Amino acid sequence: MEITTPLSEKVIEQLRAGDKVSITGTIYVGRDAAHKRMVAALDAGDPLPFDPEGQIIYYMGPAPAKPGDPIGSAGPTTSYRMDPYAPRMMEAGLKGMIGKGNRSMPVREAMQKYKAVYFGAIGGAGALIAKSIRRAEVVAYDDLGAEALRRLEVEDFPAIVVNDIYGGDAYQDGLEEYSRE
Repeated sequence: MEITTPLSEKVIEQLRAGDKVSITGTIYVGRDAAHKRMVAALDAGDPLPFDPEGQIIYYMGPAPAKPGDPIGSAGPTTSYRMDPYAPRMMEAGLKGMIGKGNRSMPVREAMQKYKAVYFGAIGGAGALIAKSIRRAEVVAYDDLGAEALRRLEVEDFPAIVVNDIYGGDAYQDGLEEYSRE
């Protein structure tokens, strides 16, 4: 399924765990250090460096770009490190997260409550994923280096819906489907 950012509730309601998607538009990149700052800003009543409404955050630490490229290798990082911050970001309007690995039950419950989804990107495929990134720029927290908050313009970014708003979990479904009795 082809989807475009920002994500609407109509699109989110159509997504099911296991669906393959191709994302086009703007996505943001942030890891735990950036998330800690963003949640602190929200808790203090301060504005975020971007409007999270309908947006997607990709948990990724980019490699330096080669001359002429917008970004270097852009593979996902393990998502559970952002679990302490994800519910608060969803409450602020975030509708999608991209990473690798399982999410905690509080995060999955927040996805149902705030109508957000978690997409999986393939670990080890950072060079391939980078080909879908047309532009990359730091928008905040430049002092964090690779963990700075970035805005990416992507075209046909490949991902799989891992957790949907209905409680679906593609990882669990896969374990059940392929387990040996």
